[in-house]
Amino acid sequence: MSRSRHVHLFVLLLSASWLTACSGPSAVPLLSSGTIPVLEGARTLVVALDGSGQYTSIQEAIDAARKGDVVRIKAGSYPENVTIHSKDRIRIVGDGVEKVTILGRDLVGSFHIGKWPYGASNIEISELTIQEHGGLAMGIFNGKGIVLRHVVINGKLFGQQVQGVLIEQCTLGGSETTGVQFADSQAVLADNVIHDNDHGVTVGGKSDVRLERNVITRSLFEGVVVTDQARAILISNTIVKNGGGAAFLGASQSEATGNIIGLNTAGIMIASSARVSLSYNALYNKDDYLRAGPPPAPASDLKAESDLREDPGFVNPHDGDFRLKADTPLKKIGNFSYLGALSPVSGTP
Repeated sequence: MSRSRHVHLFVLLLSASWLTACSGPSAVPLLSSGTIPVLEGARTLVVALDGSGQYTSIQEAIDAARKGDVVRIKAGSYPENVTIHSKDRIRIVGDGVEKVTILGRDLVGSFHIGKWPYGASNIEISELTIQEHGGLAMGIFNGKGIVLRHVVINGKLFGQQVQGVLIEQCTLGGSETTGVQFADSQAVLADNVIHDNDHGVTVGGKSDVRLERNVITRSLFEGVVVTDQARAILISNTIVKNGGGAAFLGASQSEATGNIIGLNTAGIMIASSARVSLSYNALYNKDDYLRAGPPPAPASDLKAESDLREDPGFVNPHDGDFRLKADTPLKKIGNFSYLGALSPVSGTP
């Protein structure tokens, strides 16, 4: 199956399971919607390459936007760099991820939120695709209250000194370094597909990041790396078919519970200087637990009492269908209705 078909399947599966992923009293509570409210008197500024809107350039519309305005981007491929800074309560809405693509032009990164020393706050972006340019697709700097929802990012997303970031129901992949990287930031990633990167997600500096119900797959190295003095919570993720599952390094402090970490060369790697609380994770890897090296060494003593060594029983892992079969052994584990990001299929297995 081609990479594009893999990704399309992941998106369909996450969309189908999103409303039920946290149903029932035993599940982790749903996140806040993160939607920026519409203000009275807000305008809609339309961008269209064919001249049918007020603007033909996304940047011109953003520069003209006032607090509460919506920038509506009509179908097309836009060969420009987009930067949002010194703005508050602006929504950027495309006609759809398959219809609107921001290509970048002469800068590293096609889309920037915040610009040193100026930040941006309460910015919401949805329904468009951002293509990498010069090794970076999107940079978020010195801002707060940033929401990405239903966005495709082809390349690296990097955030530094940002607070209140919510990345939800997005597809992020194809980076030759890291798919999503945060430094000294606070963020939540929920219900995303993170695929085909060197590393899936890297959390560093003094960041505080929560990863919940994400599918992280086909990373050349680890799916998740937490390092430096960062804090991370991993809940109900499916981290599969990577070089490694999750690595907890440096002086980081983390919690990992309810995750499926399987079909990787290594499962969980922990440095002696890191502090990690593990519970109710299902591991199914060549080596499930490693103590960070050099070289990394198998360390079965790192296993939590409630962790399981189980074949998850995916529907079709070869073709990227990481839903659980109806007879999966990973239902009703601890306080979880099921482990991982995707709900079990119903009916006869």
